Amino acid sequence: MRDTQKVYSPPRTRIARWLAEPGADVPEPIRLALIANLYGTLPIFVGGVANTILVAAVIAARLPTPPILAWLALEVAICLGRLAVLIVADRAARAGRPTPTDLNLMLAVAWAGSLGYGTFVSLVSGDWVAATLACLSSAAMVGGTCFRNFSAPRLTAVMIALTLGPCCLGAALSGEPLLAVTFVQIPGYLLAMTRAAYRLNGMLVATMRAERENAALALHDGLTGLANRAGLNAAFERHGHRAPGLLYLDLDGFKAINDTHGHAMGDRLLRSVAERIAEEAGPDAAAARIGGDEFVVLCPGQARGALIDLGERLIARIAAPHPIGPEGQALAVGVSVGIATAPEHGTGLAALMRAADSALYRAKSLGKGRCSVASRKAADVLDEPSEAERRRA
Repeated sequence: MRDTQKVYSPPRTRIARWLAEPGADVPEPIRLALIANLYGTLPIFVGGVANTILVAAVIAARLPTPPILAWLALEVAICLGRLAVLIVADRAARAGRPTPTDLNLMLAVAWAGSLGYGTFVSLVSGDWVAATLACLSSAAMVGGTCFRNFSAPRLTAVMIALTLGPCCLGAALSGEPLLAVTFVQIPGYLLAMTRAAYRLNGMLVATMRAERENAALALHDGLTGLANRAGLNAAFERHGHRAPGLLYLDLDGFKAINDTHGHAMGDRLLRSVAERIAEEAGPDAAAARIGGDEFVVLCPGQARGALIDLGERLIARIAAPHPIGPEGQALAVGVSVGIATAPEHGTGLAALMRAADSALYRAKSLGKGRCSVASRKAADVLDEPSEAERRRA
């Protein structure tokens, strides 16, 4: 996989989009990762172009004819252009600017066409040393093309066809009957390598899907779909610099519902509560279930008044009946909310949660179903048992 800090632009033109198409139903993040793979790395690029320029130069030194010299000039020009695009794209991707993906794809196709042209003019030259060297070079580059560009199987197929297809035409014009075997050999090779590219592409996409799914499972609660503790930590790392506010929620009366209606109904209620929390919190907040019937909402850049308003809305929304029982039976549950803000109550996630949990305990002690803001910094209450610890005791 490529450096995840670098994002390469998707192709814009119709032909470039067609060339880079990885297959149906591929999520956009995976498509962008596949585009990044098409840029390759500088060492791989240098190895490939050094070979093709060297072969063209050696053949041009042996046969300094206008077609051969034109091939050498074309190779140098295309390879220098690809090098410039690779450097520009790398810098743009690091800086978050658009990258020249369409040009990169077109130059890759042009390079394959240049290899095919070089093989053709070498075959029709009548010099079998030059022809052998050119054909060996093209065949070697086809393997690299397949295994470097299988992120885009169509691009791979086009490049292989342009690289080896001219061999058939050159063989037909060479006057050597035995070379007619290329009309069977090369199409078969083209088909086999293209199928390999499609299979490798399918394996890569499946692997990337699995990686994304495993990453999502590691950061999300399996029951509600909200973030779990690890996901909450990750959200805080992303947004902690924006002076976050934190709401700590604990349901009131949930144990009685669990005992009366069973755990299956309790799970349905937790999912319903989680949906309402996520809806009220909005897309800019990070909602998490951190265990049992405890939830946390991280709100980056929210002032104290906005946090209190959100807490009151959550209390009212969660207290509304939840129609989750058989035949639409509605269950009711309450919630108490504790609030902490940074930097007033601490700057780290643990300190904010400690302060919010202390405020939550005060809200419950005052009659539940209400919102309370922490009055002391988390450092002042480190020696006191938290509400979560009291409930577990």
